[in-house]
Amino acid sequence: MRDGDWLSETGTQIRRVLKVMVETGCLPGGTAVIGSGGMWEFVAVGRIDGETDTAPDTAYDVASLTKVMASWPLVGQAVAEGMLDLDAPLAEYLPVGGLPGGGVTTRQILTHTSRLNPVSWLEPYAGSGRDLLEEILSEPLEEPGYRYIDRGFIVLGLLMERLYGTGLDRLAGDLWDEMGLRSTSYGPLPRSPGVAPTESRLAGAAPAWGVVHDEAAALMGGVAGHAGVFTTAIDLGAFARAVLGIHDGGCGPMTPSYVRASWQPHVDAGSGLWRGLGWLITSEGVVHHNGFTGTSLFLHPGSGRYVGVLTNAVHHGRDRTGLVDLREAARSALTPQAHDSAQ
Repeated sequence: MRDGDWLSETGTQIRRVLKVMVETGCLPGGTAVIGSGGMWEFVAVGRIDGETDTAPDTAYDVASLTKVMASWPLVGQAVAEGMLDLDAPLAEYLPVGGLPGGGVTTRQILTHTSRLNPVSWLEPYAGSGRDLLEEILSEPLEEPGYRYIDRGFIVLGLLMERLYGTGLDRLAGDLWDEMGLRSTSYGPLPRSPGVAPTESRLAGAAPAWGVVHDEAAALMGGVAGHAGVFTTAIDLGAFARAVLGIHDGGCGPMTPSYVRASWQPHVDAGSGLWRGLGWLITSEGVVHHNGFTGTSLFLHPGSGRYVGVLTNAVHHGRDRTGLVDLREAARSALTPQAHDSAQ
């Protein structure tokens, strides 16, 4: 299928699913970017707060897309600069020798095989006066195996700060500038018509608006390796273009070999999926990651096509009804069958 036809057809499908979700009250609205090579198309459906229409430059809390938009490329940058070895234990870079987590490697964190405590809550550590890295790495390790763990990426964010001697928000901001992203940042953002609110955690209270939805990231001041980033459909497309370009041999903060290795199967994640370095990989070669708030980015390195979706699906509650259908529409648009259907 020619790029122009694929863009139009995929945009129509994503728009249709979003429209149904808005009309049935699943979410206030959402945006999407559909791209191939130097071409892209945007979709914007519904509103952000009941009054203002959403748009490609509306900022959304991307939740766990932070893992692949901030931590993953910063790790790749550190590897490229010779500051980090993926297979070296954390104790080589941090004063955590003797702690159970000191022997964990960055590769294990990226593949979610670190065996770190899978509990996301950080409240038990509040007020202890002990360094958060020490708290996390002092917990007993779990049994070997694959398990999705936020704490590993919290550790990676803190590790990047220690390696570079500056804040994660500053490090990520410099990296995004290099990649051509102009509207991506950690919060807080001003409560405005340009920012989509997420969830009202207490009935009758105002929703979180411009501040991170994730509780652990909120306890960390909104800047963490696993959550806290806000972006727009325009910037999500720019990010997809940048990483696909590096994969194909282009320049950037990471090396092509790191990106290619990240998009190869490393660990069986079940349900026909594999975990690469940070990313999930389908049997059709689609690379992707999701965010709890209702966000996703799907890439197909073989064709250079991508679909990014930004919603505030948690706005009406954490059931996030319809989100599975939206993500399936985005993923299926990138399968080889979809590429070839019109040829």
